[in-house]
Amino acid sequence: MERSVMEGITERLAALEGLYFPGSIRSGTLDSSQRKTALFDLLARDVPIFLERYGEELTVDELASFEVLRSDYEVGWHLSRLRRHLLPTEADSRGQFSVVRNRRRAYMERLIHAGEYFSEDAMREREPFLHHQYVGRFQDPSGRVFSRPGEKWSETLMRRCDEAMIVEKIRGEQERLGVPRSEWVGGRAQEEEEEELADEKSEVHEDEHGRMEENGSSISPKGSEDESEDDQIAHGTGEPHKLVRTLNI
Repeated sequence: MERSVMEGITERLAALEGLYFPGSIRSGTLDSSQRKTALFDLLARDVPIFLERYGEELTVDELASFEVLRSDYEVGWHLSRLRRHLLPTEADSRGQFSVVRNRRRAYMERLIHAGEYFSEDAMREREPFLHHQYVGRFQDPSGRVFSRPGEKWSETLMRRCDEAMIVEKIRGEQERLGVPRSEWVGGRAQEEEEEELADEKSEVHEDEHGRMEENGSSISPKGSEDESEDDQIAHGTGEPHKLVRTLNI
């Protein structure tokens, strides 16, 4: 490669803002001439490294200047790579598309076999209404709130909270789409179940309140009777056998 061509390439690159330089050179403290000198030295010393670092900044004409060095394996490999990047052919475009598609498919298969992304719970959490339309409305909703084998009570409570939020999202979407209330998630059966649960709680509360009142009433007559007997003894008006029993004690 001619020296004038090398100087032209390095001079243009040295004027670019944000061009990469190794930390040992400290590009922030270099002026344009020093940057050009560093680039020229690298180009003269190691062409493959120069193409690896700055090849994507070269123009098509500048890249053609390196064709005289294609006999070098590394230089030839970098030139082919950079030419595909700058001037991709139809075959290159198809090949790149295939590479991207294969990577996406491989990633999807990893998610299917090794992850939870495509599990039913994960998909239901991402798209609650869509899951309900195609799957959830054919399932028994009561099974989602029961405790599962080996599950802690705190985990069950957290899962029930999450389930309530998901149901709320589904109902919100159903309301937005104008779905009749009778067809909302859970339907009338779930509403009746919620009403029964509220009634049971109310009955339990009333029963506890009644027991407390019962216990209070059973204590106070006994206390009043004791006080009455004491008063009778104190005044000497009680029945004789009770007075005798008291005195014998």
